[in-house]
Formats: sequence, C-alpha cells, structure tokens
Amino acid sequence: MTSAPAPALVPADYDPLKDKGEFMNPTMAAFFRQKLKDWRAELLRESQETIAETLQTTELQKPDIADRASAETDHALELRARDRERKLIAKINAAIARIDSGEYGYCEETGEPIAIARLLARPVATLSIEAQERHERMEKTQRDD
Repeated sequence: MTSAPAPALVPADYDPLKDKGEFMNPTMAAFFRQKLKDWRAELLRESQETIAETLQTTELQKPDIADRASAETDHALELRARDRERKLIAKINAAIARIDSGEYGYCEETGEPIAIARLLARPVATLSIEAQERHERMEKTQRDD
C-alpha cells in the first residue's frame, strides 16, 4: 500500500483562480484540503457550543404550555441544524478522501474538471455545474409525474 504524497505548503496569498499550472496540482489540492479541514473544524466547534450552551441547558419542562411548545420547537430546530451539519461533515470527509485519492475536483458523472469557482463556492461539489443542472432537471421532471 502506498501512502499519499505529503501535502504541499500553500502560500498565504495563494489564489486557485489565478493558478495557471495543472488542474488540481499539489498546491491547489493542499489549498482545498485546508479549506475543507477549516470548514469541518468550524462546524465541529459550533456543534460543541450548541451542545454545551443550548441543548444541555434548555429546560423543556415549562409550566406554561405555550412556553413548552416554543422551547420544544427551538430544540427541534437545533437538532435538525446539527443533523444537517453532521451530513455536511460526512461530505467534507468524503471530499478530503477524494483529495487523497486524486479524484477531487473532477465530476463524478463526466470525469471533467469542476470549475475552480464552483469548488471555491461549494468545496464538497462532486458534479460540474452542467451535470448538476441535468440532475436537477431530471429530479424536477420525475417529481412532476
């Protein structure tokens, strides 16, 4: 089993949009790896804060039924948000694994490079804009049936 190459160091002023080198070269891959790791760390930190500050200290047993309903709704919204973040963290981990395997930045459907601007906006993207639009059109037509 071969190990992945050591990640390249990313200069502080690096901009992947201005990189004229090969698509997803080691510096670009390292840039996106760090972006994904930073995003994951932020989500985990926010999750820990929510657990410590909101979910553990919220008293759901209120004497007033309206207060109880409001507290339960707030609690459910927090849990739903944490679940979305949990799923997003799984996507981030999968994106990092794709960087490790050399597949990151390439459309899963066509194999073509995904636009750098799209990856900057949505680092966990697995489809090019064109492929994503096709999927959305297909979903829309299947829902209309």
